[in-house]
Amino acid sequence: MNRNKCLMVLAGLMLSASVMAEGERMSMLMNFDWKFKLGETDGAQAAAYDDSSWRSLDLPHDFQIEMPWNEKASRSRGFKDMATAWYRKTFAASGDWKGKRVLLDFEGIMLHGDAYLNGTKVGGTDYGYLGFEADVSGLIKYDTLNVLAVHCSTGEASDSRWYTGGGLYRDVHLVVKNPVSVARHGIYVTTPEVSEQRATVDVQVEVEGIRNKKCDLVVKATILSPDGQVVGRSEVAAPKDSKQPTVEVGLPQLSIANPRLWWTEKPDLYTAEVALVLDGKTVDKVSQRFGIRTIEFSNDFGLKLNGKKIFLKGVACHQDYGAVGVAAYETSIARMMDRLKEFGFNHIRTSHNPYSESFLRLADEKGILVVDELYDKWSNTIAWAGRRPWTSIWWENVIEWVKRDRNHPCVIMWSLGNELQFQEERCGFPTRDWGVTAYNIMNTLVKRFDPTRKTTVAMYPARANGIVKHSKEFRMEQNIVPPELATKTEVASFNYCWEDYGKYLEKAPGMIVYQSEATTNELSAPYFGMNRDKMVGLAYWGAIEYWGESNIWPKKGWDYSFFRHSLEPNSQAYLMKSIFEPEEPLVHIGIAGKVDTLLWNDITVGQTRVTSHWNREPGKKYTVNVYTNGDEVELFVNGNSLGTKRNDNKRKPNIITWKGVEYVPGAIEAVARKDGKPVARHRIETAGEPVSLKMVAENTGWKGDGMDLQYVRVYAVDRKGRVVPTAVGRVSFEVEGAARLIAVDNGDHSSDELFCGNSKALYEGFAMAIVRSARKPGKVRVTARCDGLKSASATLVTE
Repeated sequence: MNRNKCLMVLAGLMLSASVMAEGERMSMLMNFDWKFKLGETDGAQAAAYDDSSWRSLDLPHDFQIEMPWNEKASRSRGFKDMATAWYRKTFAASGDWKGKRVLLDFEGIMLHGDAYLNGTKVGGTDYGYLGFEADVSGLIKYDTLNVLAVHCSTGEASDSRWYTGGGLYRDVHLVVKNPVSVARHGIYVTTPEVSEQRATVDVQVEVEGIRNKKCDLVVKATILSPDGQVVGRSEVAAPKDSKQPTVEVGLPQLSIANPRLWWTEKPDLYTAEVALVLDGKTVDKVSQRFGIRTIEFSNDFGLKLNGKKIFLKGVACHQDYGAVGVAAYETSIARMMDRLKEFGFNHIRTSHNPYSESFLRLADEKGILVVDELYDKWSNTIAWAGRRPWTSIWWENVIEWVKRDRNHPCVIMWSLGNELQFQEERCGFPTRDWGVTAYNIMNTLVKRFDPTRKTTVAMYPARANGIVKHSKEFRMEQNIVPPELATKTEVASFNYCWEDYGKYLEKAPGMIVYQSEATTNELSAPYFGMNRDKMVGLAYWGAIEYWGESNIWPKKGWDYSFFRHSLEPNSQAYLMKSIFEPEEPLVHIGIAGKVDTLLWNDITVGQTRVTSHWNREPGKKYTVNVYTNGDEVELFVNGNSLGTKRNDNKRKPNIITWKGVEYVPGAIEAVARKDGKPVARHRIETAGEPVSLKMVAENTGWKGDGMDLQYVRVYAVDRKGRVVPTAVGRVSFEVEGAARLIAVDNGDHSSDELFCGNSKALYEGFAMAIVRSARKPGKVRVTARCDGLKSASATLVTE
């Protein structure tokens, strides 16, 4: 059997599990079995091109994170060179698809790119943070193999202010459906009236394929409760005289008794199952999850969820996930959210672009409140990530973005941009009003597709008329007037400058204030400095390390953070937990080290480097910070009390400091008390010489679906099992069975090592392997070795 026939048999087997049921659409994940080549390749879009020598891989994939670090490359873009690449996938079509619409659905191409089927361009994205759909019905071949080729580019270094990654970094699907069907992002569910006793549900369905047709089409919706019980049904006949390519059909309102409301701590989700019945026959079925909840904003109370006051305790970061770059693995996203919730965070701002669809699905499931952001600048020339000018593409992006994300209960606000106030060139159209007109136009379009949420724009620490600290004409501290646009947006979002919010409100008392970026350098001050009774909340900038926006080589990105890019918590993360979770007793010791701060665009950023171990320099004295929500803390060194101190520092709540503590090998312990009774304690001990590796596998429900990841943490430990932060050596990983190793990490943000390969140097006693499951369940053996240390291994099972 020749190669082409073999491939057709294999591709046919792959599709055999996806045979369409009568009247239903098929959606097939196209993430597996791609060919990849970095760089420009002439003719790679042609079906006959020979890609047998190319690398084989599965999606999602970020090719830029695999490229060498380059000190001469842009520090903003993560010291990575700009590049292009090609991806190719060969597949066979099923005869069941004939007479139907065959669509390719790309969730994103970074930074932009084009797709070709059998040599013909079928679509592309000029703004890689949003996807597109390509109808390839007329190009699909049924008698030979089909070849899908995709060209990707990271653009120019000036196209972004941070690391973007590159490639097919999100999911690709092939969709087969009938000509009369639900359109792309065509279901819209709202809950206009909500109480604990009753909720009303409105379902709108956008139908395509009936233009100028007088067909008998009935649109039906069935609502399922979080446990799968039918709680409502509605149906309506579609119009027979539509002149539009698609028509929005509103169904009769439903009423649900005793609804289970969507909360951050109990995020119950309902499902709307929509069916199109044409001449008595079902021709399409689509499901859409949604939540029943209310969101209210006011300058009297800030934000209410389901009628109850809530304050956003969040982070604002870019969309990369450490060692896998921007590749949108659900496991990586879920892991990040779980870590944030563990430390009391309830909110993420998608700075400064839409994240993946999987991110929003997971935020729905985990109860994370999201400020969904579309753009950085409204500019054709300044830090614009689009391939076409902003002025020609903005409206396409708005429609795709809002329709894609509007059913997610996690999304509480639309953010249309970020830091526009410096110069008119950042503000969209040349209307000379600092973006007010551009905002009003975009806000009108947003409201066309979702009138249920408020909109905002995050403003930099600037004043009216674009005044900033380095302006020579005015003294910043004497001109505390809010930017013009902030007084016009439905919610006024400000990056930093929390000390000025009161004076802003004197000038514009109707503003609803949200701190869209707070600096980690100030720790708890931005939180306690806000009027939390009347304001919406805050998001700490760079609370998790991310790639790009480095201030100096060899740092590969922003590292003034509460969590390392590997998600190992820095000591200050426990301070934030003590604040965000006041009812959970906590005490944590951190030994202060180097003070690393700088002035970054008019704002002092940075961090005092604090670590939580007791392997120090003998005889040297240290400043010991204790983070606690207790009333008081007593500190002991080798059992000797250094005294008790009250948690009564109003300038720095929850931080108690002992200066000049001399290091003596042994143990240091902090005991927190409330009402005189011990409620929490933290003890750190001097570790001995490392003797072995300790392995911890994180994912307890590892799925054998070819997409799920297992994060395996490895620590160098002494004879008592204590982590040795001074341990050196190189850990090599071996993976056997139904999985493969895709990345290695150690949390060192300044390392010149890449994440590919099978080994990583220990960093503060830590290394980590990231393992991807095979497409079938089975056993997986992971082994870690390091010269001079006893190896560690674990047998895991994918389900």
